[in-house]
Amino acid sequence: MTGLDSLGDLRGKRVLVRSDLNVPLDGDRITDDGRIRASLPTLRALASAGARVVVVAHLGRPKGAPDPAYSLAPVAVRLAELLGAPVSFATDTVGASARSVVAGLADGDVALLENVRFNPGETSKDESERAAFADELAALADAFVSDGFGVVHRKQASVYDVAQRLPHAMGALVSAEIEVLRRLTESPERPYVVVLGGSKVSDKLAVIDNLLEKADTLVVGGGMVFTFLAAQGHGVGSSLLEKDQIPVCLEYLRRAEESGVQILLPTDIVVAPAFSADAPATVVAADAIPDDQMGLDIGPDSGVAFAAAIRGAKTVFWNGPMGVFEFEAFAGGTRAVAQALTEVSGLSVVGGGDSAAAVRQLGFSDDAFGHISTGGGASLEYLEGKELPGIDVLVG
Repeated sequence: MTGLDSLGDLRGKRVLVRSDLNVPLDGDRITDDGRIRASLPTLRALASAGARVVVVAHLGRPKGAPDPAYSLAPVAVRLAELLGAPVSFATDTVGASARSVVAGLADGDVALLENVRFNPGETSKDESERAAFADELAALADAFVSDGFGVVHRKQASVYDVAQRLPHAMGALVSAEIEVLRRLTESPERPYVVVLGGSKVSDKLAVIDNLLEKADTLVVGGGMVFTFLAAQGHGVGSSLLEKDQIPVCLEYLRRAEESGVQILLPTDIVVAPAFSADAPATVVAADAIPDDQMGLDIGPDSGVAFAAAIRGAKTVFWNGPMGVFEFEAFAGGTRAVAQALTEVSGLSVVGGGDSAAAVRQLGFSDDAFGHISTGGGASLEYLEGKELPGIDVLVG
């Protein structure tokens, strides 16, 4: 892995940094600045080394054209506050504003370009279109640093193609993420517990398939649990159910039994008649969900059992909430899992995405966990055993 030191003396050099600043917004208000905070160590290190730092990032999924709803302008303001230094903001990606802003940087200054996905070349499947955009980005810099782990599984211009055009290195955030993921996959300290939640089994198929060979216990909650319960022959009422995945879940249960891996499923469920914050919540046995009710969280007994399995582990990876944590009545299971992760004596990893959002919304401090990933999708693909283009291009 190539760290920042591999780039040599950076004083006066323009360094293009691909960060992950894809934060949730409510209008112009950032509701969770965790990803901005995670980007700070690399940006500070580069600025301290005298580099002229040019940050490129995306926000949301605009359609390859400018869209005020996805502007990074609020992010520039927050980034400046957190850095404690001015951040120049370019109102385009590679146009006149970007060129002017970059030209105006002094040693140690930081600039942020507008949403890189406002240019269709960023995400284009046409390699020539992507390459042309990468050429324009590369023209703004003398070196490239990849520090946006949340996008390293994407073969995109600012992630993959630019690295082929400039001397490149891995930022502190990406280096830390890869090191943690290696510990999870290559030599986990045991017992090793994997906690999976979220809405759909189909989103986690490859992860389950790969980790059944590595984990000691697989804890399953969230909406995906109802397909497992259906596979066991239980009714699930009006809960989320992927009928086409029932045979797959049956096969996972069989494989786990054969290999001695425990799949821990909830024994009780919090149900309600509707998906609503004020719907009346009732706790029922997992094998007795009424036909007119839907499961929206694991029950309190399951929360205790899941927490016990987590606390007894030396390595824990968690991806996906246990229920609809956004509604207080259905946040108990996710809270129990998060609390247990803070009490693990070994490595505890929160696998990004909704899990990271959940722990912050529920009031947990980031430093209560061993590691909070900034890239849910990238983390899952690594754990699936897939190659990550944005990493391969740095070490190839």
